[in-house]
Amino acid sequence: MYNVSVVSVFTLSGLDYLMGHKLTLFSFTLIWYALILCVNLSVIVVIIMDKHLHEPMYIFLCNLCINGLYGTAGFYPKFIADLVTTHVISYTNCMLQGYVIHSSNCGDLSILALMAYDRYVAICKPLVYHSVMTTKKVWIFVCMAWFVPLYLMLMNSVSLVGVALCGSHINRLYCVNWMIVQLTCSPPRANQMIGYINIAFYFSHAVFIVWSYIYLIKKCLISKDKNGKFMQTCMPHIVSIINFIFGMLTDILYMRYGSGDLPQSLLNFISIEFLLIPPLINPLIYGFKLTKIRNRIITIFQYQLLWLKKIHNIIRQKVLS
Repeated sequence: MYNVSVVSVFTLSGLDYLMGHKLTLFSFTLIWYALILCVNLSVIVVIIMDKHLHEPMYIFLCNLCINGLYGTAGFYPKFIADLVTTHVISYTNCMLQGYVIHSSNCGDLSILALMAYDRYVAICKPLVYHSVMTTKKVWIFVCMAWFVPLYLMLMNSVSLVGVALCGSHINRLYCVNWMIVQLTCSPPRANQMIGYINIAFYFSHAVFIVWSYIYLIKKCLISKDKNGKFMQTCMPHIVSIINFIFGMLTDILYMRYGSGDLPQSLLNFISIEFLLIPPLINPLIYGFKLTKIRNRIITIFQYQLLWLKKIHNIIRQKVLS
């Protein structure tokens, strides 16, 4: 017989630190999240405000940053609160957190796949680029990159609603569906089937991304012109993809096959690497590497510095007078 109970609250056990360490971690996390918000919003605002950046590559980048903000919003506010309060989460909020983080991860893969396709067409078929990547098609691609992950993850979460649970202890810093499945008395077949479908679907995304960049590298080795274009526009994509896929694979492999003998701090880092590094590194890489965005950001900062100098001079003149 299973020890079935009605679970309304889950306990998150990843935060096993002394209060002094928690305060340090609280300060670091708050600053890190503020940086994530700042750099992503900067890239988003620059792309939206500058009409010269309303091109497919920059539109996809803008959505990648928005998705980064969406995913981190599902983790950081709750994690920061947990550092100063109890480490519990309600059943409803746990399901919601798992949904947001899962759908954000899948959204990242969808957008990265679109960026890979965009670079493939731009470099390998430049003469038909504008006829292939029309404004209408780009927005259809963007809508699908958002709708499909949200829908698939909704089906995954719905398949867990009402399932009998035999525990309430989650050995992580946040909720994920797989951990809830492990707590079920009898894992629902619908969830398992949906899970395998989602894994196969997004694994095909990863295969397409890897294949497209391997193909691009082979093409660019032949032509110097294509090689220059590849280094300018594709290197940020490759860095983002390697970082994201490495973080996701590490977390997934540990979650399903990992050992509990590792130190808790290392387990915590493995579980949040994709929420820690990519959301901050991606906009920084694109902001510094892509010339149009870099020049626009530099112009904005120069204008702000000039404005601050004018205010300083006005205040100084009034004080002296």
